[in-house]
Amino acid sequence: MGRAIDSAAPAAAGSGELQRQRHSLLSRLRGAGLGLRGKRYLFIYSCLLLPLLFFAAVRLLPIVYSFNVGFSEWDMLSPEKPFVGLANYISLFKDEVFLQTIRNTAVYVVVGVPGQLAAGLGVALLLQRVVRLRTFYRTAYFIPYITSVVAVSWVFRWILMKNGVANALLLELGLDAQPFLYSPTQSILWIIAAMIWQSIGFQMLVFLAGLENIPRIYYEAAAIDGAGGWSRFRHVTIPLLNPVLLFSAVIASISFLQSFTQALNMTGGGPLNSTNTIVLYIYNTAFKSFEMGKASAATVVLFAIILAFTVLQLKVLNRKVEY
Repeated sequence: MGRAIDSAAPAAAGSGELQRQRHSLLSRLRGAGLGLRGKRYLFIYSCLLLPLLFFAAVRLLPIVYSFNVGFSEWDMLSPEKPFVGLANYISLFKDEVFLQTIRNTAVYVVVGVPGQLAAGLGVALLLQRVVRLRTFYRTAYFIPYITSVVAVSWVFRWILMKNGVANALLLELGLDAQPFLYSPTQSILWIIAAMIWQSIGFQMLVFLAGLENIPRIYYEAAAIDGAGGWSRFRHVTIPLLNPVLLFSAVIASISFLQSFTQALNMTGGGPLNSTNTIVLYIYNTAFKSFEMGKASAATVVLFAIILAFTVLQLKVLNRKVEY
């Protein structure tokens, strides 16, 4: 018994020494500002560092580089990039094709954004009242959004060709054939229609989420006060959907300002540059004409337009509603 006690004493002493060393180490860590909370933040920021570096590499650095190239003359084939100042920007605003792309892009935004929001909200209001097969209808409307933009563009091009499905149907009905994508006045509207059709699913889901978050008590109170369906929509639904409308308007505006794939695949920017967009102009200038300086300057102009338009929307559409 005595031997057991004697052998346990050194073990207890060693354990006590380990505990004192542990407490000493923790005290030094706390003194250095690395307590439990500090270590937690260190772990969080360490995990965020790699994505931030990736974002800087693929987003921020190209933006800065594009700003730099916009002040130089470079054709990608020469290692030299002589500084030319604002010459590329002056050349841009003297280029009638570029000015036409700005006008076209304005049409895309002015016609496409309200059309996209109206279509998405209309479908969301209808699906909100659907009881049976709700999941089926939501999936059916969302499938075009996740379909390849190139594939959708070529299907629309096939339908709207001179001898395509649309004209065949018109002739069967005894109506005149239409030029569709071959008309300088009609082509841009059909591209906008294709973009709206493909994006209905996304807008539908966003608006459905917003509609389902509106408390039913507001509609019940409005109905008690004698408000009809249109009055409830105008004075309850629209004001309480303001945050969702703002988000959808900003996303749709950026999408139409950056429109490229549909114009490239459906018309190539024609006829007579009537469907050409700023992004398509940048693509042609950079990779067909090899004028990287001018293309980078156009990119900076597009960046400024998107930034100004987004800030304007946030100022105008952002309204706080309380009932």
